[in-house]
Amino acid sequence: MPFNLTKIKQALTALVLATSAMSTQALAEKKELTEEGFALYVTELKNEAIKQGFSEALVNNSFADVKFHKRAVKADRSQPEKVETLDTYLPKRVPQWKVDKARTLYKQHKDLLNDVAEKYSVQPRFIVALWGLETNFGSYTGGYNVISALSTLAYEGRRETFFKKQLMAALTILDEGHINIDNMKGSWAGAMGQNQFMPTSFLSYAVDGDGDGKKDIWQNQADIFASMANYLQKEGWNDELTWGRQVKLPENFDTSLAIPRNTGSRKNWLKAWGDSEKTLSEWQALGIRRVDGTNLPHVDIKAALVFPDDENGRVYLAYDNYKSLMHWNLSYYFVSSVGLLSDRIKFPPVQ
Repeated sequence: MPFNLTKIKQALTALVLATSAMSTQALAEKKELTEEGFALYVTELKNEAIKQGFSEALVNNSFADVKFHKRAVKADRSQPEKVETLDTYLPKRVPQWKVDKARTLYKQHKDLLNDVAEKYSVQPRFIVALWGLETNFGSYTGGYNVISALSTLAYEGRRETFFKKQLMAALTILDEGHINIDNMKGSWAGAMGQNQFMPTSFLSYAVDGDGDGKKDIWQNQADIFASMANYLQKEGWNDELTWGRQVKLPENFDTSLAIPRNTGSRKNWLKAWGDSEKTLSEWQALGIRRVDGTNLPHVDIKAALVFPDDENGRVYLAYDNYKSLMHWNLSYYFVSSVGLLSDRIKFPPVQ
């Protein structure tokens, strides 16, 4: 049997990346974390923030009630390993009750969603799907003080540079007056509001949807929807396309034509997308069909082939909007759940 050099290179790259990540995590986990050490680290963070130009008053107020969250460290170190397939994941992430609720809220907020859709050229169903999957339509946004969560994870050290950057961005948000420190709540990792933006994402994508001078992704529905739509638009969304479609492979299909499951980074993933992308007519000629066995649509668009699990699991042809969703969260499972929920909102049409 001939060697598949592409697959060998992909496997070696994945091994190197996994080994590097394991080494970094091992070093962080050996670090002794104490309340005293955290207090000293916070002093360093405050001094660094002041050197970056934040006022002493803002810094002192923002860190006044900062706490070391052991639960955040535990959550960061023990994120669950993948132990299921998309077939077991999707029914849990997109149950019927969530579909029903999404359709009800889509109808309830139809006027606002249509206004946002017209301004940002993003179909409302995708906004509602993201809202539902990120925070169960705003019902669970996390109860951690964001400054405490980010300071804790920076102190832990596994991704210190990343979390320090997020911390300084959070101080900028406070400095600009969009939220006060008491109400700046988020997840254990510092993701904020009903759309779970990290602070740097907030600075890049959050918008003032109703013109009140603040970008409030915690309580203001106009700001929440507009910020989601702005994110997708800035990341190349095309409202003339959907996200993708599940397809069926022919026998003996060359699976190296698909994007590898583990590319290690968004940059590598986008490169792999470029290598995989073909027109629908080209995929048709290679034997790919809709799940029901019928021909692919006769439209002049390109798509990449994605295996969230492997060639024996669900297979998708992903359109350009898939890339925008993967920028939001670089997870095949997450994007598949967003796509599925958005389709369930669209079909049948909400009356």
